[in-house]
Amino acid sequence: MGTIITCAITGGGDTVSRHPRIPVTPKEIADAAIAAASAGAAIVHLHARDPETGQQSRDPELFAESVSLIRDSKIDVIINISCGMAGDLILRENLEDGIAGLGTDLLGPIDRLRHLERLCRDDRLRPEICTLDCGSMNFGDGDLIYLSPATYLRPMAKHIRQLGIKPELEVFELGHLAFVRKMVAEGLIDGEPLIQFCLGIPGGAPAEPFVLDAFRQLAPAKSNWSAFAIGRDEMRFVPLAVAQGGNVRVGLEDNLYLEKGVYADNHTLVERAAGLIRGIGGYVLSPAETRQKLGLRQPNV
Repeated sequence: MGTIITCAITGGGDTVSRHPRIPVTPKEIADAAIAAASAGAAIVHLHARDPETGQQSRDPELFAESVSLIRDSKIDVIINISCGMAGDLILRENLEDGIAGLGTDLLGPIDRLRHLERLCRDDRLRPEICTLDCGSMNFGDGDLIYLSPATYLRPMAKHIRQLGIKPELEVFELGHLAFVRKMVAEGLIDGEPLIQFCLGIPGGAPAEPFVLDAFRQLAPAKSNWSAFAIGRDEMRFVPLAVAQGGNVRVGLEDNLYLEKGVYADNHTLVERAAGLIRGIGGYVLSPAETRQKLGLRQPNV
């Protein structure tokens, strides 16, 4: 059985000051995605960043520009768009002044998908996959809470389906995975679910092999799953996921270094992951093979 490599190109975290080559502009993001695809990534996972500040952006036109540049390159790669923005609640220190503090970014369920709607206006830009973060959680050990309640997730899943996009169901703890099972049982997810196990994020499930095994056991029997761990655990979890029949994700969103003191690029992380997969007798799936495995349509390019 072959393995899908996803490359998470840039993320939305505050990494620009910590790495000299974090992709920021639409062209930089597209170029990094093209290089990752050339190195063996079947899927590229995209966020947008403000070209002026480097911070995460929800601007639909920035997403559209990155996707357009990737499609124009004619490289065959599956595009996965982040829908994890607009769920950040930063608590005020003094709650008598209100709950939401500086930096809070909250929108309702359908408003969180406006950038997808923009992409779907042009079938050439329609992504094959988008993420859906399947629960709320403390994010880190500070005052940030990521809000994604059940009353948001159900209408978001329905709207994503109406747009003709397959959701990648992001789970950061076992309770999120239990809700995935509930959405599958309720008929909100078409076909075999695609699930991403997200490990090592402070506030979520730790990056431990026994945790990966627990996630795998709780996942629906007929599902495709992928796993990643952040930072120094990223590459450690590549063979662990493959050995359990899963797929993998790497990229600068999750890890900045190829080895101690050596900055990574997206394509070098993909190359390292592909080498690990082949080194244990595995096979890296192409985009065409990945579409067949996940039941995805061929994009109109």
